[in-house]
Amino acid sequence: MRADNRAQVLRRFFAGLTEYAFHTRLGVADPPLVDYLSELLVRFVRYDELYPVRTPRGERLVQVSDMLVEAEHRAGSARQQVHRHIGDFTLFWTGVYPEVADGMRRGGKDAFLDYQQQGKRAYWIASTIPVEKEIAPADILKRLSEQFELCVYGLSEVRRQWEQHDDEDDSPLLLG
Repeated sequence: MRADNRAQVLRRFFAGLTEYAFHTRLGVADPPLVDYLSELLVRFVRYDELYPVRTPRGERLVQVSDMLVEAEHRAGSARQQVHRHIGDFTLFWTGVYPEVADGMRRGGKDAFLDYQQQGKRAYWIASTIPVEKEIAPADILKRLSEQFELCVYGLSEVRRQWEQHDDEDDSPLLLG
């Protein structure tokens, strides 16, 4: 299967799970928000998308505390991108893999950070930064901030659904 076909299958897989979790299980009828979350899952399949923020010297930032410092040194769309990434990063880890998020905070600079609080704050800041070309609409970023906990719960439902499917079906899900 070609890479673009695999990407489309993956995109449909996450879109279906996310729509089911949010629309059916949670009763959240907000297609732009649900689309954003399914695209977040597709993006974060790639390791380089998990850690795209770098210092001016090219060092990859893996701690939220370092990303926060870097965001303050940037302006305009670059600042918005870092804050948006902090929101996405904390939402992904607390929603999909909370056990990993807990481990990431232990023993590092993020030990005293509340990832959910930082994610809400980062999305809010990103929604208020005026930029010429939007990566994500400000209203979506604002809703992600306001509904962060609901999105965390919804993403945990998405994970439950794909794990349940894996337990029930031995056939390869992504080859369809």
